[in-house]
Amino acid sequence: MPTVTEILETMDYGPAPEATAEVDKWLRAHGPFGHFIDGAFVPGSEYFAVYNPASGTELAQVAQGSDTDVQAAVAAARAALPGWSALPGHDRARWLYAIARGIQKRERFFAVLETLDNGKTIRETRDIDVPLVARHFYHHAGWAEMLAEEFPGHRPVGVCGQIIPWNFPLLMLAWKIAPALAAGNTVVLKPAEYTPLTALAFAEMLAEIGLPKGVVNIVTGDGATGAALVAADVDKIAFTGSTEVGRIIRRATAGTGKKLTLELGGKSPFIVCADADLDAAVEGVVDAIWFNQGQICCAGSRILVQESVETAFTAKLKARLAKLRVGDPLDKSTDMGAIVDPVQLARIRDLVAQGEAEGATLHQAQCALPQTGSFFAPGFFTNVAPANIVAQEEIFGPVATLTTFRTPDEAVELANNTRYGLAGSVWSENINLALDLASQVKAGVLWINCTNVFDAGAGFGGYRESGFGREGGREGMLAYLSDPAVAVRQETAPIPPDTAPHPDAPAIATGIDRTAKLYIGGAQKRPDSGYSYAVVAGGHTLGLAGLGNRKDIRNAVEAAHAAKGWGKATGHNRAQVLYFLAENLAQREAEFARRLAEAGVPDAAEEVAVSIRRAFYYAAQADKFDGAVHSTKTANVTLAMPEPFGVMGIASPADAPLLGFLSLVLPAIAMGNRVVAVPSQNMPLAATDLYQVFETSDLPGGVVNIVTGARDELAKTLAQHDDVVALWYSGPSARMVEEESAGNLKSTWIVANRNWLGSEGQGRGFLLRATQIKNIWVPYGE
Repeated sequence: MPTVTEILETMDYGPAPEATAEVDKWLRAHGPFGHFIDGAFVPGSEYFAVYNPASGTELAQVAQGSDTDVQAAVAAARAALPGWSALPGHDRARWLYAIARGIQKRERFFAVLETLDNGKTIRETRDIDVPLVARHFYHHAGWAEMLAEEFPGHRPVGVCGQIIPWNFPLLMLAWKIAPALAAGNTVVLKPAEYTPLTALAFAEMLAEIGLPKGVVNIVTGDGATGAALVAADVDKIAFTGSTEVGRIIRRATAGTGKKLTLELGGKSPFIVCADADLDAAVEGVVDAIWFNQGQICCAGSRILVQESVETAFTAKLKARLAKLRVGDPLDKSTDMGAIVDPVQLARIRDLVAQGEAEGATLHQAQCALPQTGSFFAPGFFTNVAPANIVAQEEIFGPVATLTTFRTPDEAVELANNTRYGLAGSVWSENINLALDLASQVKAGVLWINCTNVFDAGAGFGGYRESGFGREGGREGMLAYLSDPAVAVRQETAPIPPDTAPHPDAPAIATGIDRTAKLYIGGAQKRPDSGYSYAVVAGGHTLGLAGLGNRKDIRNAVEAAHAAKGWGKATGHNRAQVLYFLAENLAQREAEFARRLAEAGVPDAAEEVAVSIRRAFYYAAQADKFDGAVHSTKTANVTLAMPEPFGVMGIASPADAPLLGFLSLVLPAIAMGNRVVAVPSQNMPLAATDLYQVFETSDLPGGVVNIVTGARDELAKTLAQHDDVVALWYSGPSARMVEEESAGNLKSTWIVANRNWLGSEGQGRGFLLRATQIKNIWVPYGE
C-alpha cells in the first residue's frame, strides 16, 4: 500500500465516482422532452438528441422549438404578466423563496444531471454551480420584498426573452430568471441546445411547487429557436453568448424598443506582479483558465507576468499543470472534465494549431485522455506575438497565453490591448498597486488575488465588445425594470440644412455677421466641408452654422480622446468647473434669453434660467454620485464603482436648443466622460454661443466638442465610430442608431423628447446612463 507521502506526490487517488442512478431513472421515465409552456409540458413537432460529452452516449430526445412554439410561450407569458406583476412584492418573494428551497432539496440531483449534460466535473456542479443557483433565488427574493422601497417609480419591463449558453446551464438560468421574476416580469427562456436538461428539470420543479402558469416558459431548440424568440413580441432580450451572435441580436432588436442586455465574450488579463504570492497565483491560473475546461467567458486566458519573476512563475505553472487530472467528470478526484461537444473540441484544436503555426510554443499536460468523449489536455502558450490568433481570439477552452511585462504601466497597456472588457485579475501583495492596476484595466469585473469569484449580490457584465448591462446585485435589478414614466412630446421636425442663400429670410438687423464654427479640442474650427448653412426662424436668418461631416466627427473624437485627464480628475474638481460654468452662464443670462427669443423659442427666459439651475445640479452630483460596497461572500470587500464610459456621442433634440443640449451634455461630463455633441439641427446657435462660456470656465479643451449639421447623418457616423463608447440620441431614427452601433457594441440610449423644463429633464437616471459599473473584489484576512 502506498504511503500518504507517495500519494501526495503522485496525486494517484483511487476512483470516487458519483452515483447516477436517480438521474438515469428520471431520464428513462420522461422519454422525449417537450417544451414547458403555460405551466405544463407540451410535445414538440421535431426532436433532437442530447449527448453526454464525456462518453458520447445519448441522454435524451428534446423538442426542437418552432416559431409556433415560441409564439405560444410568449402568449402564455403575456397572459400571465398582469397577474404576476400586480402581486405585492412580498408574494413574489415567497415564490422565489420556494424556488430556492426547491433547488436545495434537489441539489445532488441537479449537480449530477448538470455534469452528465455539460461534462464539467461533479466537484464544480456540486460545490459551485448549484449552491450559487439557490443563492440567486434567495437573494432576489429579498429584492422582490424591497422593490417598491428601493426602486420607487420603476415598473416591470414586461415579457422577457432569455437566451442562455451551455457553459453554466443552470446557473445562467438562475442569473436570468431570478431578477426577472423579482421585478414582476414573466419569462420565456431558451436554454442552449447542447445542455437543456437541467432547465427542463427546473421547469418540472416549478410545476411541483405550483408557480402560477405562464410566469416561466421554457422552449428548447437551436439557434433558429433563439432567433424566433428575438423576433417575437417580447419587451426585453437578455442574451449570454458569443460576441458575433450578440451583434446579430443588437441589429435584430434595433428600433423595436426592446430592452437589451448582452453578456458576451472575453479575453481576460491575469496580471502577476513581481511581489505576488506566486504559489497562490499559480492556483489562481488553475481557477482562471482550467476551471470548467476553460469554457468560461471571463476566463483569465491572457497571463501577464512581470519579467523578473517569469522564470520562477513559469516553472511553478508547468509543475502544477503536470498534476492536473483530466477524465471522468463524475469522479470526485477529477480536476477537468469533458469539452461540451465535438464541434467545440474541433474549434479548440483548430485555434491551438493555428497558434503553433504562427510561432507560439505550446506547453501541454502530458496526461492520458479517455478514449471516448470530448477531452482536451490543458496547457498554455509562450512566445506569443501580439498579433497571434491565440492572443486575440477567445479560444473558449483550457489554453492560455503567457507574456511578460516590465512596468505596471506596460501591464495596463497589454491588458487593455483587446476589443473585449469582461473581467480581469491582479495578483500583488501590495494592495495599493493592485487597486491602482484594477482601476485602470478596462473591464467590468476585477478580482484582486482571486479569480472567477461570483455572487448574486454583485453585478457581472462587461465593457466594450463584451456587451452591456449587468446581472446580479442592484445594478442587475435595474436591467429588468423600466425607468419611471416620461410624458413623451412630439419633436419639432428638423429643418434640412440648406447652404443656399435665403433672400426671403433677411438677417436680423444687428449689423453683425453671426457665423458659428465648429468647436473641437477647445478651439473654433472651420468645417471640413467648407460650407455653412443658414439658421432660419420667424422669417429671419439668425446666422450661419458650420455644416459638419464625417471628418469633423473624426477630428472631434480624436480631441475627446486627448482630453482623457478629465476622467481622472476628482469629482470635486469637475464640480468646481461646472459651478464656474453655471456662474458664467448666469452672467450672460439676459443675452442668451434674448437670442432664444429672437429664434422664436417659447419660454426663452425660463429655458435659460433652468439651464443655469441644471448646471448647478450636475455640479452638485459630480462628487455625490458614487458606488457601493456589495454584501457578497465572507472576507471580501466587493466595490461597485461607477466609471465613465470615456468618449460619448450625443445627438440633441431639435426642441429646447439650449436646455436640451445641456441636459444631455452636463450629466455626461459630470461623470468624467468627454463628449462629441450634435446640437439642435434647427437652432444650433444656442449651443455654439456656449463656446466662450466653456473657455472662461476652465473646461479643458476636448471635454466638450460641438459639431453642427444634419443630426441623423452625424449620429450615424458617431454610431459607426469604434472609438465612441456610448451614444445618446434624441430623435426619430432609433433603428438606424442602434443598428449602426453594433460594430463595437456601444451602449446606446434613445432619449425621448420631453418637457425639458421640468423634473423629467434631469435626475439620477441620466447619471446611471453616463456610467458603467466596475465590480472590484478585494479579499481580506488569512
